[in-house]
Amino acid sequence: MELQDPVPVGTRFHAASGHLGTIKYVGPVDGTPGIWYGVEWDDPNRGKHDGVKDGRRYFTCLVPNAGSFIRPSKSLDFGCTFLTALSAKYIDETHDASGSEKIILGSSNGAIEVEAVGFDKVRSKLRDLDRLREVSLDNEKVAFMDTPGQIRRSCPNVRGLDLSKNLLPTWNVVAAITVELPRLERLILNQNRFLPLDSGLLATAFEHVVELQLNDTLITWAEFREVVCFMSALRVAELGYNRLTSLSPKSPKPAPPIHDLNFDINELNDWASVVSSLSEFVALRRLVLSRNGICTIPPLGQECSPLQSVRSLALSENRLNDWQDIDRLAQWYPRLESLNLTGNPLTENGRFARHSRQFAIAKIPTLLALDGTAIRGRERTDSELFYLSFIFQSLSGNEEEICCAHPQWTALCNKHGRPSERLPGGGDDTKLSKSLINVNVYRCLTRPGERSHTSKPTLLKTLPTTKIAIFRLQLMKTLKLPRSVSRNMVGIWLSMEDGFVELCDDSHDLGWYGIENGSDVFVTVNSTEQ
Repeated sequence: MELQDPVPVGTRFHAASGHLGTIKYVGPVDGTPGIWYGVEWDDPNRGKHDGVKDGRRYFTCLVPNAGSFIRPSKSLDFGCTFLTALSAKYIDETHDASGSEKIILGSSNGAIEVEAVGFDKVRSKLRDLDRLREVSLDNEKVAFMDTPGQIRRSCPNVRGLDLSKNLLPTWNVVAAITVELPRLERLILNQNRFLPLDSGLLATAFEHVVELQLNDTLITWAEFREVVCFMSALRVAELGYNRLTSLSPKSPKPAPPIHDLNFDINELNDWASVVSSLSEFVALRRLVLSRNGICTIPPLGQECSPLQSVRSLALSENRLNDWQDIDRLAQWYPRLESLNLTGNPLTENGRFARHSRQFAIAKIPTLLALDGTAIRGRERTDSELFYLSFIFQSLSGNEEEICCAHPQWTALCNKHGRPSERLPGGGDDTKLSKSLINVNVYRCLTRPGERSHTSKPTLLKTLPTTKIAIFRLQLMKTLKLPRSVSRNMVGIWLSMEDGFVELCDDSHDLGWYGIENGSDVFVTVNSTEQ
């Protein structure tokens, strides 16, 4: 759709290059004739400055150096209405009959693209728009509402709506669309840019929305809180890739009963501030803080934890490097059942990285799953015995000092007995010695048995209750495989009397495969680069 010049500030556009942007300034630029658009590009790599030219500021950018000046041009596409995009995708017969189409998954920040084969056949079955339940208009240049009443008459039964990467300029435009979708429960708005909130229609537009995705929208926490106060049914919210550095101040308006908050890839590295700001979400059960640069988790102090309802926590790929941080998690989240820790220094290359799973299990007694793998009763017992023995053998000090360094010491001793009490005369823990097995690990260039060249064996101490999925990670650390090697690239082979058996079922443990003390395991990496 073309707009007459000059277009209003805040207008979204689609350039001929495929890039999306927002008009931030309309007017002259010193030293040049005519009218210019000062724009902020959604992709900051497309920009040249942050709105300043020759010392004068014309506009500001949400992301540094994402701005530039362009001339008004008919090549700029200012978008279409919701029903125009909907009809073009689900009704029009202008699509290639071969039926191959690329679709970007909305929650992947553009990273996951899939090919939908035969999608036109699906469209042919969806000509009756009132039968639509799930609508995806990802990157379809939606920018405007339709005449009031038209959307409700056309597709009143929509439950899920994906409007990612469009040209929606304001929340009022979104509200004008959603207010006519009375059954809407899931709203996906990733990779849009919105002007500051004007409440307008919001009071009745999102009454039934249960899930809201706002990844890579650069929305601020204050703007988010202002929007969600109109979403009394909201349970799930995603706010990844938004460059958030703080979640304060708190809003005076009541928070909706959100169960699941996802802050993946932001800059929320102040633990105490984040937890304090989220204390108003009293129903919160799952919190994702992966890739936020968190370096430390401070002691809780004498007060009660403000987020006692949290059951699931994701801290993958932060900068945690001290095992006392994990001790403190049990204080901050006394009901924690699921934890993700992969990618932190203490699990990857710390002194005890090889035993990080056993340590984490022993330190957090309420855990039922770690890094996506369930913790069974036998594994918990072995992990706790392992950790007790580690404390007994490697540390010294009086009881008070040990309890301070290892808060679970007393509880584990009460549960399993003190290591010194189990061992006559002290010395090595016989239960630990019986539990741990030594596995000889060989690195192979090809499948063993096919004249493959193997390295000298590397000794790996582990527990027979270790799941193959975890054993695979231990092998990757033991062999110091580069981070570019993923789990599914690593093959594991057990040497048997009559040949080799591939350990491909990650749900079984080592004991199930018959791996015992002295077993030989061969590791291959399925990549020509390794």
